[in-house]
Amino acid sequence: MEQFVQLLIEWGPLGMFIAAFLAGSVVPFSSELVMLGLLATGVSPTALLVCATLGNFLGGMFNYFVASFGKEEWITRFIKIEPEKLERGLGQVRRYGAWMGLLSWVPVLGEVVCVALGFMHVNIWKSMATIALGKYVRYQILLSAYLMV
Repeated sequence: MEQFVQLLIEWGPLGMFIAAFLAGSVVPFSSELVMLGLLATGVSPTALLVCATLGNFLGGMFNYFVASFGKEEWITRFIKIEPEKLERGLGQVRRYGAWMGLLSWVPVLGEVVCVALGFMHVNIWKSMATIALGKYVRYQILLSAYLMV
């Protein structure tokens, strides 16, 4: 895994995009390590914010689209979300709708949220907006914390 992280760091902003996509989708991966490594090499924080947000957003939308096919067995098999976590996520989406997308930045919970939004066929445009904002907040917080040190 260390070698893969190092490879992504060597790829610069493209590596950040790939790491963020993986982290936002079904692959358990820490895009934060790649971002911190790239920041240490002097890559522009703005470029990293854009690449990370876009990659993580698309990873979340991947989860949304797989779940939108509506087969719970696919969700548990391909996205690897336990049925009880999915049911909790569905309950929250029933209650709050697309606004749940704002929590898409939270590790693990964010994946469940994107899956639940897709499974429930919540309005795609509203879901995209809130998921994108949630993903942006994730990386903005990380960048702000890094730049304050």
